[in-house]
Amino acid sequence: MKKWITFDLDGTLMQNPFGKWIFPVIEELISNALDKPFKSTEALVREHELRMQQNRTVEAYDWDDMVRQLLNGLGLNLEINVEQLVHEHSVEPKIYLLEQDSIAVLRQLKEKGYSLATVTNGFYKYQYPVMRQLGLSDWFDAIITPEKAGCGKPDVNIMRELQLDGQIAAHVGDRLDHDVYLSNKSGIPSVLIYHKLPDELKAYRPGERAGQAAFLEICKKKLNAEHPEAVTSPYPAEYIPSYVLYRLEELLECVG
Repeated sequence: MKKWITFDLDGTLMQNPFGKWIFPVIEELISNALDKPFKSTEALVREHELRMQQNRTVEAYDWDDMVRQLLNGLGLNLEINVEQLVHEHSVEPKIYLLEQDSIAVLRQLKEKGYSLATVTNGFYKYQYPVMRQLGLSDWFDAIITPEKAGCGKPDVNIMRELQLDGQIAAHVGDRLDHDVYLSNKSGIPSVLIYHKLPDELKAYRPGERAGQAAFLEICKKKLNAEHPEAVTSPYPAEYIPSYVLYRLEELLECVG
């Protein structure tokens, strides 16, 4: 039986080019076509959030479809290929590893006998070019994406394929509403990576940090930002991580 460790990608292992590069390019193209400024990024994010609220967790991450819908609504005969933009902008420094020793940690986990998988809400066509350019793709045995799984995080069914193929020892991610919630609901140890962890909390071991009052306050603010509709008083147990890391290397002591 395989022993899996699963990882989120964006905000956990890598920075993709969407926020600083692709969305601004789309905004410029649409504004030029309209001959006036148009906040296309805001429109696309609104459509994304609407689809998530409607539990359309696959369609919510199909940026090519959302761009086409926006162009049609604006009456523009303009072709914008988001997948092609990802390929064009998947170059450093537009994309980068969030920690320089990430590959070394993945290598050590493989040496310990773990199989590694990504569980990401980004479509394969958007994620793989970035992973390949950063040297991440070679270390993963599976890349689970919404259009392949038929659902996106935090739907627990996104883990089904891996759970049928072995045991998931931990899931690592940077979001409470997607990663921690998904892990806890799936009965998987949840590992939150929080790079801005205050020094006072770094003194505790990863398995002790989530129980500290100071970290609970961080969680409340973080969850309110990620998922404004969530009730945070009392703070719900499904959003409390099993482990809290401020650097990926700490994962090695959590999984043995």
